[in-house]
Amino acid sequence: MLYRKIEKDIYKHFTSKSDKILMLTGARQTGKSFIINHVASRIFRNVVEINLIEDYDTDRLFESVSSVEEFYLRLSSIAGERLGSKEETLVFLDEIQQYPRLLTLLKFLRQEGRYTYAVSGSLLGLTLKHTTSIPVGSLTLMRMYPLDFEEFLIANNVGEEAISGMRRLFDARQGLDEALHNHIMGLFKRYLLIGGMPQAVQEFVDSRNLVAVRAIQNDIHKLYEADATKYDLDHRLHIKRIYDMIPSAMESHKKRVVYRDIENKPKGRHSDYVEEFDFLSASGVALEVKAISNPSFPLVESGVKNLLKLYLNDVGMLTGILYRNNIKPVMDTECSVNLGSVYESVVAMELAAHGHDLYYYDNKKNGEVDFLIDDYYTLSAMALEVKSGKDYTVHSALNRLLENKDYRLDTGVVLSNSREVCQKGSVIYMPIYYVMFLDAKGSRETEILL
Repeated sequence: MLYRKIEKDIYKHFTSKSDKILMLTGARQTGKSFIINHVASRIFRNVVEINLIEDYDTDRLFESVSSVEEFYLRLSSIAGERLGSKEETLVFLDEIQQYPRLLTLLKFLRQEGRYTYAVSGSLLGLTLKHTTSIPVGSLTLMRMYPLDFEEFLIANNVGEEAISGMRRLFDARQGLDEALHNHIMGLFKRYLLIGGMPQAVQEFVDSRNLVAVRAIQNDIHKLYEADATKYDLDHRLHIKRIYDMIPSAMESHKKRVVYRDIENKPKGRHSDYVEEFDFLSASGVALEVKAISNPSFPLVESGVKNLLKLYLNDVGMLTGILYRNNIKPVMDTECSVNLGSVYESVVAMELAAHGHDLYYYDNKKNGEVDFLIDDYYTLSAMALEVKSGKDYTVHSALNRLLENKDYRLDTGVVLSNSREVCQKGSVIYMPIYYVMFLDAKGSRETEILL
């Protein structure tokens, strides 16, 4: 079984005294249902899972439920013999977004307290944005992503002691020795090909067969496109068009969404496609990076421009689209293919999985910097440049950004293939795989007493 860091958080929730309902969100095929069942089977005597998409496709037993009593009646009609006390029974409602009225009912199920509950859904992010009666105070929200690079390393037999040692070197601003660097870089390049979808990673671990991995990624890609069919024809076509545009947009100079290209409208604007962008980001199939021209901590308070970058939620699917079954562009260091969009995509994946909101710097005069994140340890914004080539020390836009004292950015970070960690002026250079240690909570843990 693949190691997932979120397992500890789910276990902690189920074994705590909290009576809040666990709500696990995230894109399809990231392993939500599996991880809840896996953890719950160690804690509860009875685990009753109800997949509400399957219910919708068959009897629609729960479609019209509007009260706690009606819910219990239908639940007992299919799982009566498996229902015990609250302490020994988990009722798991999977794909709950299929019946939004059940989201409203959760508050009352919690108050009645007959069983322990958990819910999950692949399109929950979108449903939550459009349902006004969500009992947020009754929920513990968690979000699941594809395997991040650390989880991929563990799946490929890199021990926790080795990862802890790498983290200590990161904290000390030191690089790995040459042999270990080459080993980790080799695994990082494989991660660019395989990505983090659990089924794809498991296939790679079992067979090392890239063709089989690509088949899995293609199926997931088609599934994501099919999810858009819940909309009317116009929105459906726009969502598919925008989603299909992401790889080509990443290969362009600006790497941002060009609104006029969506429908070939000369005056296309962001406001024309708000629902489409909401679907792609809230459903988790794309990562949205917003433009900021005047960055300051915290970034959420900075003015955001309607200039978006979109990244696929899985770098393996991106390399599958770009290179099919050819591994040379990624694995061959002498290959002339520019991997800039691939490296940016994996950094976006890592930052999102580690809890960061994603922004980038955009200024007509000073240029663009790939990512801006909040550094809660220094209480300042941090600028990140991602470099896939040998010219990683060239970054004029980053230099100009750091020179502006009004922004109070302490440092900028350049991520590249280089092994060494060093600082020149306000810029820290570090290997690309060290992005796995840029946690939103800060890399250095402190005990907080209030």
